Amino acid sequence: MSPESTGQNEHYLTVIRRGFRTWRGDRPFWAGLFTMAGGLPIAYFPYANMHLGNITLAMSTTAGAGSLIIGVLLVTLGLTMWFHSIVRVFAGVAAILLALISIPVANIGGFVIGFVLALLGGALSVSWAPGEPVDEEDTEEERAPASVAVAAAAEPAPDDLQTTVAVPQQAVEHGATVPTEGGSRRAG
Repeated sequence: MSPESTGQNEHYLTVIRRGFRTWRGDRPFWAGLFTMAGGLPIAYFPYANMHLGNITLAMSTTAGAGSLIIGVLLVTLGLTMWFHSIVRVFAGVAAILLALISIPVANIGGFVIGFVLALLGGALSVSWAPGEPVDEEDTEEERAPASVAVAAAAEPAPDDLQTTVAVPQQAVEHGATVPTEGGSRRAG
């Protein structure tokens, strides 16, 4: 085993953390988290009792069932964003609409806390796009020369060192085969 190999020597928490990071990167994680966090205060506050000394303040309203439904739907939409990210745009629009409906129905949207979190989660879900897949062929050795070339191109060369290189090109008839390193290809 080489000293660069870390496969067997990794701690199980490191493996779990990397797996979670990979899972989180493939879906609108923060959108789902904010949407679920927005649904909890919307569903909780209409059924909560607040104690101020000897005074009990009940925040329940006649729309308690409506706020419970809105809160449960927001939590469900957050889980949908996580586990079925293909419908992220629908889930985001639905979360935004439910957040707006929660203002008159559920104690000003869970005292504005749930409204803002659900609105933010829905907006993040609508705006999230999956990343471009990384080619497995690209390795560190292949990327190193490109990064050196980019760094060299970033700094302009002094005027006395700038040169022009001409690359000769051959004229090839349409349909003719041109030999290359790996075989032949058609030109034109």
